[in-house]
Amino acid sequence: MRTSLNITNKLNLISQMQGDSAFQILEYDQLNGSKNVDLAVQLNFMRESGVKLKQVRIILDDSSVRLESGALSYLKGDIEIHNKIGGPLGLGKKFLTSKVTGETMFKPTYSGTGEIFLEPSFGHYALIELEDDEIVVDDGLFYACEESVEVGAAMQKSISSMLLGNEGVFQTRLTGSGIVVLELPVPETEIFKCKLNKDVLKVDGNFAILRTGDIEFTVEKASKSIVGTATSGEGFLNVYRGTGEVWLVPTVSVYNELLRKGLSEISNPSGSYGKDEE
Repeated sequence: MRTSLNITNKLNLISQMQGDSAFQILEYDQLNGSKNVDLAVQLNFMRESGVKLKQVRIILDDSSVRLESGALSYLKGDIEIHNKIGGPLGLGKKFLTSKVTGETMFKPTYSGTGEIFLEPSFGHYALIELEDDEIVVDDGLFYACEESVEVGAAMQKSISSMLLGNEGVFQTRLTGSGIVVLELPVPETEIFKCKLNKDVLKVDGNFAILRTGDIEFTVEKASKSIVGTATSGEGFLNVYRGTGEVWLVPTVSVYNELLRKGLSEISNPSGSYGKDEE
């Protein structure tokens, strides 16, 4: 297998996973190339804040991977690029899936031996290995996978989840065996990976970004009675039942509030402690 990239102290390997192809997440130590003073100040602030540029590298060894359209930065080696349309029926299926999930219509396949580098980003990534399994993820999370993994659409199974779940009628479904790259809204260290064993998880909000195929998703009232729902301060909850895993990103709401209101406005929790009495 070709591994000709020289990873120096300026480009660090922070995660990797090996299947038919090797998937690596690389991180730039720092960026120093700006000639613009304003941009240099921003880069210095990002460096002090720990914000680092990342890039996904995939090493093919007579193997194939499927990428999100537009994700490619550059490649080298004996690699062919092709799109499998599958005739009018296959084209119609791809069009329908792209419309209902929000994912791009075509996900090109790269086959051969060599190295692929995806677009660098300040975002966050996770590597997952499926073993004859199924996961349902939020739209926009899919980034790349081995060709053995099928990318499709999962329809919500209950009326409540369709109308009240804020997840849309369809989500992206990944099935099969192989490695998947997901683009995350927060670092993987901030994800709470909740394991269920014939159990129930209730979430106030739509910050569950992944669930395994054996988990049932519904939306239910917080309390069985109207009075109980009103007095609890909660309306409807997203409910996950079964055996499997659900990924939660509770810090997303904090980041969104920081962007909207600033630090001082969210320094107190939503409870009554610390608030002035009338």
